[in-house]
Amino acid sequence: MEYDPRALKNKELFEAYRDEREDWDEEARKDIDFYLGNHFTEDESDELQSRNQADVPMDRVSPAVEKLKSFMTARPPVFTALPREDSDSNMAKVWQTILGSVWESSDGDSQIKQAIHDFATVGIGYLYVYVDPEADMGRGDVRFTHINPFRVYVPPSSRDRWFSDADSIILSTIITGEQLVNLYPELGNQLDETTGEVIPGIINEISGYTDDDDYPGSSNKQSRTVYTPSEVEDKDFYEDEKYQVLERFYKVKVNFYRLIDNISGAESVLTEQEFGIVYEQQQSAFEDGSLSFEMFLQTRVGVTVSCGEVVVDEYVLNLANYPIIPFPNNWTETPYPRSDVSRAIPMQRLLNKLWSLALSHAQASAGLKLLVPVGSAINGLDQLEKDWANPNAVIEVDSSQGEPHYPAPTPLAGEFYRLIQQCEFYIDFIFGIPELMHGITDKAPETFKGTQQMIAMGSERSKSKLRDVEFSIVKLGRTLYSMCKQQYTYKKYFRVAQPNNELTEVMVNFYDDATQTIIDIQKDKNNIEQHDVRIVPGSTLPTSKYAELNVYLEAYQMGIVDRVEVLKKNPEIFDKEGILTRINEMDQLKSFNEQLQQQIKELQGDLQTARRESVADRKRVEVQKFKSRLDNVMSDAKADKRISANELTTKVRLESERLQSAIQQQRDAMLGSEEDSPIPEDFGTS
Repeated sequence: MEYDPRALKNKELFEAYRDEREDWDEEARKDIDFYLGNHFTEDESDELQSRNQADVPMDRVSPAVEKLKSFMTARPPVFTALPREDSDSNMAKVWQTILGSVWESSDGDSQIKQAIHDFATVGIGYLYVYVDPEADMGRGDVRFTHINPFRVYVPPSSRDRWFSDADSIILSTIITGEQLVNLYPELGNQLDETTGEVIPGIINEISGYTDDDDYPGSSNKQSRTVYTPSEVEDKDFYEDEKYQVLERFYKVKVNFYRLIDNISGAESVLTEQEFGIVYEQQQSAFEDGSLSFEMFLQTRVGVTVSCGEVVVDEYVLNLANYPIIPFPNNWTETPYPRSDVSRAIPMQRLLNKLWSLALSHAQASAGLKLLVPVGSAINGLDQLEKDWANPNAVIEVDSSQGEPHYPAPTPLAGEFYRLIQQCEFYIDFIFGIPELMHGITDKAPETFKGTQQMIAMGSERSKSKLRDVEFSIVKLGRTLYSMCKQQYTYKKYFRVAQPNNELTEVMVNFYDDATQTIIDIQKDKNNIEQHDVRIVPGSTLPTSKYAELNVYLEAYQMGIVDRVEVLKKNPEIFDKEGILTRINEMDQLKSFNEQLQQQIKELQGDLQTARRESVADRKRVEVQKFKSRLDNVMSDAKADKRISANELTTKVRLESERLQSAIQQQRDAMLGSEEDSPIPEDFGTS
């Protein structure tokens, strides 16, 4: 089969990029070995064993990589969508929810952690934005995933740190024939519905993949318990033939049309296909001048997918930048950045040598050597050696020739161990990790604030790396934004969980009858720069829970926050929800009690009035009875704080009614006996 010119171009560019990257591949393979603990070659291991030295590495690289990963990915990033115009402010909040939802559905925390792992280990990590055609019941969803750096090929001429100036980027995927047919059914065998015969598919004419150099091999001593990537590739797990799929991403100029309504002044941007439909349907409007248009060019990303000699797919993405997002580490002004591991390898090798010498010295010191004067061993040296190993042996020696004795081992100098510590420190320094972040407290300040300041100062180099990572995440967010605009042209529901477990929900591309508004994200789908997507700086960094608690305690003392917020930040209290519920109940009871106390004071005032208006002992007895009942109400309120407000209010109301009735009876009695019974002198004083 002859090559399609487009497939041939894919193949030639791939081979050129691969050959130029050969040195970087070997260096990256070595970096992976050191992360996996494969520090020695076969020759180095044999040489150490021949000197009775242990070929056991003192691995400082792997913990440093893991600590850097945990530092940079402690929390998911917080996306923000800033409007280019004031009218887009509400839509910007909608986009923030959409991006958060895509992050959750893509398992973003796991994907970015793997990208940061490659960032530290081989010098560069990648995330890939795509549309999953099977998601959302076949309508498709925007997703992103981590991809192996060895699958991505960049032209050596690129000088931009994030490869925005690259002529093209190639993604290589090795799959089986079965997988290829699942992706592209048209390549497989077809069934003639008329005759029932099987028509051989194009896959039978496509050249299979035979190159085993897609992943570099290792020259180091391999682990016996874990397969390395190169070892897995050497094993033929599939009987089916393998194929190489090459996806070439490149920049193209695409025609767009600005449609202008000359009556209303409204404008919209259309693709060439969309404009053709509008022009055909409203040709008269263009002729009478009510509609006009302007054509302009925009950069978009074209994709050509090939397998062997054939092109299996070709399309244009509504993106201005590549959907493959790099996370470069130590930039070399080339497409081949260096990793932190590669910079730490020389110091790790020195540390391994020092460690091997220390182990050898410890072994020699533990196995003491016996010096025996010549001729003192009566039964011979062989027998003496056997007897000396027996703790209960009786050994006969010729003391006239001299006494056997142990030579004292020479201790290693203190500088030797300080050198080991310096090697450990320097490796952590390369990764930008202070000792305190490892939990080493020997050099920790006495105060908590002092410790936090030491960690902050020591992590400045890590924060410098983090700013580079954050820029890559921003590029990821902008790519997701553009891809979502292209994909979600229908009614779609998004939801995202907030840190406080509350859900933020939004429905797009539908008319809301209640608010008489429409959240239409597909209206300006061709305007991929409508919003400026960013992330909150430092949002991925870890936060000290105790430091945060101290800040809230100080804010509480200044009256800025309440005690509930302080409680939420306390890391030692687990049943926060239960405590908050009980605090709320106690606050309600306190409020009810305060209201009851006020009502009781009012009733006591009425009581005093009744006393002053009482004209007979009989009336005083009624008042005393009411006072007794009132005391019982107050006692109940104080004894049982769990009593409901309704019950307390009812009791107070009933006693109030009784008091008012008693007072009215007293007044009626006073009016009836006013002439016969003079007012006592002690009225109002008893």
